[in-house]
Amino acid sequence: MAELQYDFRKRLAEVHKKNRRIDKPIGKGQIEITSDWRIVLPLDNAYLARVAHDLEDYFLTSMNVTVATCEQEGEKCISYEVDPSLEEGAYRVEITEDTVRLVGQTDRSAAQASYLLEDLMNLEEAPYLTMGTEERIQRYRARMVHSGVSLDVFPNEYLNAIVHQGINVILLFTRGYNETSYGHTDFNDIIDRAAAYGIDTYAYSYMISRYHPEDAGAEEYYDGLYGELFRKCPNLKGVTLVGESVEFPSRDTHTTMRVGQDNYDEEGHRLMVGTPRPGWYPCFDFPEWLNMVKGVIRRVRPDADIVFWTYNWGGQPEEARLSLIDNLPKDISLEATFEMFEDVTREGVPARATDYTLFTAKAGKYFLSEAKAAKKNDIPLYSMTNTGGLTWDVGTVPYEPAPYQWLKRFRAVNEAHDEYGLVGLMESHHYGFYPSFISEFAKAYFTEKNPDGEAIIDRLLSRDWGKENLPTVQKAFRAFSDAIENLVTTNEDQYGPMRIGPSYPILLFNDKDLQIPWGKGAMHGQNAICFPNYTYPFYFKGYYDKLAGESRLYRQSAANMLEAAETLKGLLPTLPDSKRDEAQRIAGIVEFMGRTALTTHYVKEIYFRKYALLTDVRVDYEGVLDEVEEIIRAEIENAKATLPLVDFDSRLGYEPSMEYMCHREAIEWKIAIQERILAEDIPGLRRDGYVKNRHPVHFPRGIREWIKVKF
Repeated sequence: MAELQYDFRKRLAEVHKKNRRIDKPIGKGQIEITSDWRIVLPLDNAYLARVAHDLEDYFLTSMNVTVATCEQEGEKCISYEVDPSLEEGAYRVEITEDTVRLVGQTDRSAAQASYLLEDLMNLEEAPYLTMGTEERIQRYRARMVHSGVSLDVFPNEYLNAIVHQGINVILLFTRGYNETSYGHTDFNDIIDRAAAYGIDTYAYSYMISRYHPEDAGAEEYYDGLYGELFRKCPNLKGVTLVGESVEFPSRDTHTTMRVGQDNYDEEGHRLMVGTPRPGWYPCFDFPEWLNMVKGVIRRVRPDADIVFWTYNWGGQPEEARLSLIDNLPKDISLEATFEMFEDVTREGVPARATDYTLFTAKAGKYFLSEAKAAKKNDIPLYSMTNTGGLTWDVGTVPYEPAPYQWLKRFRAVNEAHDEYGLVGLMESHHYGFYPSFISEFAKAYFTEKNPDGEAIIDRLLSRDWGKENLPTVQKAFRAFSDAIENLVTTNEDQYGPMRIGPSYPILLFNDKDLQIPWGKGAMHGQNAICFPNYTYPFYFKGYYDKLAGESRLYRQSAANMLEAAETLKGLLPTLPDSKRDEAQRIAGIVEFMGRTALTTHYVKEIYFRKYALLTDVRVDYEGVLDEVEEIIRAEIENAKATLPLVDFDSRLGYEPSMEYMCHREAIEWKIAIQERILAEDIPGLRRDGYVKNRHPVHFPRGIREWIKVKF
């Protein structure tokens, strides 16, 4: 039976998975937690008392054993302890024959010790613990995510789920006090409920900056925005300020010196074209603006964390970027995107890392240049790393199950911590956070003192797929992880087929104004960030060869991903009922991503042929139309094969800021468009022998010669 829309939210509310316990003998040096054991309630700490009750629920739900809470410590007891003498962020689980002590440097880290205890038993698949001490440390003072339920929606169960993954900060899109992109929201309710689970809340500012700091009335204006926000939300921990979202009327002549809304005349025409807006350039007066905003915030909350994110400036001159950092106030935090703007080559095909991608896993030159500057200036360093498990490469999946590619990213992130003092991670954006085995992997890698990534992966895969299947599963996930590296997502892909997957229509010439009918009430609904008429900058020299290379890479990636999915699906009958459902969802994500890559390959192939049909170069017109028809028929089959995937998993095809964009209705809408093109458009082109009413197209000499060779 197909899931209803949003049924995935029920799974997000299941913090403790049911029936994890399997029948197995206890190992040497291990103890068993039975119903004879008790959990000691920390009566002087309401926060840890809640955590203790959470552990009680874990034993009952996941391990099928009743371990009651009590008020007095004795034999066979699990107890909590706060030890401020421990290193910052440190916690440990101490296991003896008749005691388990959960110790943390703060009550929040003691809670993480409790969640670690759950992790250890989940890996054992039994309430068995090996005697000794397991030590961990929270390397990063902030691990930040947006909601994966819906934009700025944080139910209690979801908050509990994310804190179990080691996440300690949530972000609220903020257009004003109690105002988000979806309208009115009770900020203090979210802030207080998150704090009850050991999670801080930061505002992600979308508040419009109308004043330059030197303008008359500027301080009163910003106090009315940021000061008022912190006065009315006294427990708000900090704010993230992204140049693109908080641009102000800078006086830097490299820019338009206007906020975006003010760069248009009365008829809607841009006043300045070809010049970046202030939010897209490291303006020399951003430090002045930051000092004013910082001042009004710190008068209200002196310890507020003010995070300044240099997103989208990596393409600007390094001298301007680093000069800005040298002049920033030293009591804020600097955030830089980890891989963005990095240039790579895949099998001879050049590519640049867009926002945000996993096809290149290591730190980029832009990030490294700013990390070095932050270290030189003794400014705390944050980064947008996407390490919650999802990037913007593919828009409508919950996470990317590519553990070996993520391992490269995790290693690089920890290296940046050691080398440049990276202390904060932004781990998801508006596509949200979905707990998974990838986020479990991240938690382990970021907290173990000397993590062995391959060993962590093996433990998780053995738990979820069975030790007997480990070699097969390793091979499948290695192939899938390798395939990620060839998904060289361009802006055209991220704002096209990779954004919504196999519901993306392949269009010819009669749908110039086509509107996607889905997500009408969403922040990024319909055509806002997905353009159904695919375009590509052929006017740049060599871009026709680049497009051909990308198409080849996508075809290869799709084939490898679909093969990996078939391998994983072949193991499903061997798994017990308690594991099969989640395993099928993982295999479904792998297949969905493969089918999305295949859609993108077909879209690129059609684009070549559209140009061939438009050009005055003599081509085999009927032969090109035959190829167009063949590709569209193949894509219809690809889309049909996606239907059972989205039926089984309601999270596929959904994205918090777009809502549903690749559900059954969307795929059937797309199929109907393709069938209409086969039935009407292509026969019309054959009958007419040319494209009617074609718009003038600039054909560089290179592409004219290229079309002659190809067609």
